[in-house]
Amino acid sequence: MDRQPVVAGRFYDANPDQLNTMVDGFFASASERKPEKTMLAMVPHAGYVFSGAVCGKTLGLANLESTILLLGPNHTGRGERFALWPEGDWNIPGGSLPIDTELASALLEADDDITPDTTAHVGEHSLEVILPFLHRLNPETTIVPISISAHTFDDLERVGKSIGKVLKEFGRPVSIVVSSDMSHYISHDEAKEKDVLALEPAINLNPTELFKAVRLNNISMCGVLPMTVGLFAALEMGASDGELVAYDTSGKVSGDFDQVVGYAGVLVS
Repeated sequence: MDRQPVVAGRFYDANPDQLNTMVDGFFASASERKPEKTMLAMVPHAGYVFSGAVCGKTLGLANLESTILLLGPNHTGRGERFALWPEGDWNIPGGSLPIDTELASALLEADDDITPDTTAHVGEHSLEVILPFLHRLNPETTIVPISISAHTFDDLERVGKSIGKVLKEFGRPVSIVVSSDMSHYISHDEAKEKDVLALEPAINLNPTELFKAVRLNNISMCGVLPMTVGLFAALEMGASDGELVAYDTSGKVSGDFDQVVGYAGVLVS
């Protein structure tokens, strides 16, 4: 089963040429690609006018493998807790990214909670908006998308470690890309203060403290669940270094600094 884009023409341009021009413009803010391979990148998923610069700089600096595991939040509430799209292509304007069925099968076998399910993805935007960046970086990229809505920490830890073991032992190298925005609809200054409380444990590769910080400080980081899973997986793969490479809020574009959304770019190697 193929997936058709649901936010083309709203979150990003539906015209392939204009879309590519916009994405290339966002990549231009990145300096030279990092020499070390990127195990995990966290990028935002809002409309490109707001979050495209942070996403483009982060992925432009990243040194991603050609096979990517996508971990995103579930905004719709539909589908399974760890919903994996098992086959077909994910289409974007002017192109598509095929599912890596070999990796998908290995992940489905690794943990019973990882379930083949398309329902969670059909109306969900959080992974879709990243695809034009990945396709532009490497048109040969293959993907495995997982939408995560499980809220129990023990489940997130177990599944993350199971994923990490699969990726570590898989026959080809795999990078993880996590989709997450940060604080929602608070002031610019408050967002910066709160978001650093989540970003510090993230770049220190501490998924337990990340999960706690978001809960204890009421941080509306919509991708805390996939980022917790992603960090546990990256640690299992041998990750040793995290870096915050970009941060901004929607106020920079909208001019409204009273009600903003925060956007962060993190790289883990």
